Amino acid sequence: MKKVLILVLVLAMALALVACGTTKTETSTAPEESAAAVTGGKIGVAMPTKSLERWNRDGSFLEKSFQEKGYEVELVYSDNDATKQVADIENLIADKVNLLVIVAVDGESLSTVLQTAVEANIPVISYDRLIMNTDAVAYYVSFDNYTVGTLQGQYVVDTLGLDLKDTSKSYNIEFTAGDPADNNAGFFFNGAFDVLKPYIDAGILKVPSGQMKFEEVATTQWKTENALNRMQNILASYYADGTVLDVALCSNDSTALGVTQAIGSDYKGTNTVIITGQDGDEANLANMVDGKQSMTVYKAVANEAVVTVDLAVAMLSGKTPDASLITDSGWSFDCTYDAESYDNNNGKVPSYLLVPIVVTKDNIQKELVDTGYYTMDGNYPKAVG
Repeated sequence: MKKVLILVLVLAMALALVACGTTKTETSTAPEESAAAVTGGKIGVAMPTKSLERWNRDGSFLEKSFQEKGYEVELVYSDNDATKQVADIENLIADKVNLLVIVAVDGESLSTVLQTAVEANIPVISYDRLIMNTDAVAYYVSFDNYTVGTLQGQYVVDTLGLDLKDTSKSYNIEFTAGDPADNNAGFFFNGAFDVLKPYIDAGILKVPSGQMKFEEVATTQWKTENALNRMQNILASYYADGTVLDVALCSNDSTALGVTQAIGSDYKGTNTVIITGQDGDEANLANMVDGKQSMTVYKAVANEAVVTVDLAVAMLSGKTPDASLITDSGWSFDCTYDAESYDNNNGKVPSYLLVPIVVTKDNIQKELVDTGYYTMDGNYPKAVG
């Protein structure tokens, strides 16, 4: 009888071990549907400025999306002041947030304060702009920034009908890039320039100002007035004699706004200048409707917020997200996982990259209004959210 009892106990223990092993292998990195991860948790969101429409939309979408998951949100804006942003992040850490989502004012200035976050076991998601020189950044969520630039460059090629085999025509172009303190600005510029350089080398595209290096065409803090002043100087110096300006390649909408104003007030030509942009700001979309700006590269920031929130929930659930976050998510938009391309000088940062799209006057309705990102206010699109 004792032998039978012992045999039964051994079999029961073996079955229990098998059951435990099966449960372990079924663990998924997919985010939880509810906020069971950190009940009543707090998320710190640090945005660079309210002066650009883009960041107001991002902040609003992130705040709303985290709150819908059951998290408290502390949202701060730093007035494009890197020193203030350091202080803002210090306050968020002192407030014991469970996770930080940061858009850096200056990607090179946060390594010290983020070391404090590491010591407090607060994970960091670098949002849209990659934070440099720190091992505190767990993940990066953005759009494919190089592709943003290639879309702008290719739009110029297609609109002008450029052909390397036909050098009988030439066109004049000027470049306006973004903030040197923003790591993304270089990706935008390089993407566009790489598309256009063969045509510059062939003499099909000419740059009368000669300004083709990023540091020559950069715009501090992406400010509209800085882009306006620089373009006015270029027009006065190189186009006052009636030289035709065919293209103004602008990396984003705030710089495009300044360039458009300069062309409207100071350009002596009568042709319509091709002007590129990025972000889909309302003023720029209005300019597109009115024929003053040619295109913008739109980044659906509501989707960027969705990725960030699902990533954060997974992290706070104790998981280590990877490509399976995308496959398990059920997202209705395209996103890729890239663990190799983005290096912040301290190592490669696992990244989730969304896909930008080209918007022109002809497809505003389809790409922005029909998708629910904007509504029409009379003749002009107005952002939702």
